[in-house]
Amino acid sequence: MRRLACAAVTVPLAAGALLAGGAGTAGAAPRTGPTAVVSMGDSYISGEAGRWKGNSLTNTGSRNGTDRGWISGSTYDPAKVYGATAGGCHRSDSAEVHSAGAIADVAVNLACSGAVSQNVFRASNGGVSYRGEAPQADQLAAVAASHDVKVIALSIGGNDLGFADIIKSCAYDFIIWNSYCHDDQQYAVDQKIDAVMGKVGKSVDEIRAVMRTAGYADSSYRIVLQSYPSPIPRGAENRYTQSDWSRLNTGGCPFWNRDSDWARDSLVPQIANRIKGVAAAKGVQFLDLRDMLQGREVCAKASKQVSSTVPASAKTSEWARWIDNNESQGLIQESMHPNHYGQLAAGRCLALAVAQPAGSASGCKNTAGSDHTGMFLTPAP
Repeated sequence: MRRLACAAVTVPLAAGALLAGGAGTAGAAPRTGPTAVVSMGDSYISGEAGRWKGNSLTNTGSRNGTDRGWISGSTYDPAKVYGATAGGCHRSDSAEVHSAGAIADVAVNLACSGAVSQNVFRASNGGVSYRGEAPQADQLAAVAASHDVKVIALSIGGNDLGFADIIKSCAYDFIIWNSYCHDDQQYAVDQKIDAVMGKVGKSVDEIRAVMRTAGYADSSYRIVLQSYPSPIPRGAENRYTQSDWSRLNTGGCPFWNRDSDWARDSLVPQIANRIKGVAAAKGVQFLDLRDMLQGREVCAKASKQVSSTVPASAKTSEWARWIDNNESQGLIQESMHPNHYGQLAAGRCLALAVAQPAGSASGCKNTAGSDHTGMFLTPAP
């Protein structure tokens, strides 16, 4: 049985360093090197939780085939998935940019777990280094010089808005206080969101400035600004009752129905709609991921937990990482993020979006009972 201790439910989002292609020479002219797709921002695009293929209550061995970091016996190596960024930026081998297929010659992941907008800005314009790395826009400058950058996918704003604190508060209200979180958290979000969207817009401006300085015309590449999926289902779609401790001890989704409904149908859409507005104002493409995990969330009735009799499968398993506050399997920072299967789905969404006009706005959804190949686009809400 899993039991989540009440000590620090902290779930940071993600951002990072150059993983593929190398920095190259600063003097290289744009559009002379291999084509590149670049991801920038936080954990929802860096690959946080890519170690996991579903969730299992088994804490030993391969955890019923869910742990991609398993070596043998009781030996685990997260670097199998995250490389040198294990325990930090958590850039996984299945991160969105690596799962998008052949949309460019090289995939470069600059995103990092825990990044806020200031970690994207250029150092010369208020940017701040993070986890020992230069601001992401400054890293982008090196990539733009050595590669022909065609696509820049950006996920940012969640940490500025306090996603981790929202999750922590709502979990505590279920575990300890026997109260709801949505009223207080909605007020807090409303107080912050205008300023946060300003920072999201500035992140886009910073990317544009870097690319223009490198000699790129705005029309020679595209920026895809994306929103966030909900890792938990609506209350009525949760396979565990809220009247006992099964959501906490078995499912890893300790949230009340009313708070779950608020997160799924109010918070996530509110953020998506505001990010869509930023994309429109800045003239960049928008990818709406609010429904990407529908039916595949942690504890969703339409999905199954992995066990000795229910194998890990992209068609039946959950596509998001549960809350494991005891860190009996991996790190707490992996909680509430798209897992390996979810990242394959996000990569497919990006590939589909890149096939659309550069100024388009699309939502991406999954097909029930299918794997990531069943992802499809709809007009953004």
